[in-house]
Amino acid sequence: MAEMESAGKPSTAMKRALLFLNVILLSIGNCGGPLVMRLYFIHGGKRIWLSSWLETAAWPFIIIPITIGYFYRRRNQSSPTNFFLMKTPIFIASAVIGVLTGFDDYLYAYGMARLPVSTSSLIIATQLAFTAAFAFLLVKQKFTCYSTNAIFLLSIGAGILALHTSSDRPANESSREYVFGFLMTVAAAAIYGLILPLVELTYKKAKQEISYALVLEIQMVMCLFATAVCTVGMLINNDFKVIGREAREFGLGETSYYVLMMGSALIWQCFFLGAIGVIFCGSSLLSAIIIAVLLPVTEILAVIFYQEKFQAEKGVSLALSLWGFASYFYGEVKHTKKEKQTPQTEMLPVSNP
Repeated sequence: MAEMESAGKPSTAMKRALLFLNVILLSIGNCGGPLVMRLYFIHGGKRIWLSSWLETAAWPFIIIPITIGYFYRRRNQSSPTNFFLMKTPIFIASAVIGVLTGFDDYLYAYGMARLPVSTSSLIIATQLAFTAAFAFLLVKQKFTCYSTNAIFLLSIGAGILALHTSSDRPANESSREYVFGFLMTVAAAAIYGLILPLVELTYKKAKQEISYALVLEIQMVMCLFATAVCTVGMLINNDFKVIGREAREFGLGETSYYVLMMGSALIWQCFFLGAIGVIFCGSSLLSAIIIAVLLPVTEILAVIFYQEKFQAEKGVSLALSLWGFASYFYGEVKHTKKEKQTPQTEMLPVSNP
């Protein structure tokens, strides 16, 4: 993201530290989110709009780091600073992406209600192909032999996992429900494959400096509008009226129900914050690759916690995913070394459009 580099941007070391932090957040959300959501449905939960609402409902927690950042800026800057850095164009773009995210959350939650974790995670991995296509169209993502190899290996890994999906349909579910859940999850993967490059496009087209503090504000606005979409869905579906009854009838107990709701909201917030943070420090393609490489990890966790079968295909997929991940980062290391060796006079600044 050389176009966005400026004097006010984080140093290389700081950006690497932010990248590491956001990869951790993304890993927690990407692996923990599906497991917690599936746990809700396994033990009697039936509210799909409620589940989708929980994916972004923890957005108020982002105000805490935003507040810390504001006081830090006020202390270290001689000129006055505003609490919010976001300008109107970025707010509008974030709101539109947030609305898309809200509908994507519903599609994903619907699929999770119908499919095992292993199957839904497999389908979501196809978002890597969607992200690569949209990133090429929207942000002119450049592909190297290493990134192309990573996409190929991760796609093959997902294809190998597809070999065992026929035996994954829950016993109490009709073929029609299973197929509909499958299609809804594919749609969720496609929309999120569009959302990641849209976030990167927002960064590139912004007519103001993109700092990590601003990234937090973008995340907050996106989640606010996504939550608003899901709130409307909950009102139409009367979800708020039945939460108390569903909690009392929940298989793990009423207290566990509410703990699960809170934990789910926080874990999903880690996912979304980590995803856009990785885009800020790297690219939308890198964010999609990390999500894809975590697929086998989610599969293994599903085997451990929900006793889902672990066939040989999952082991092969894990190996291919790790290989693809290593390929991508090897290419990034080579690219970074090449940039450092380039004479400073050749590195001309590029202004924002």
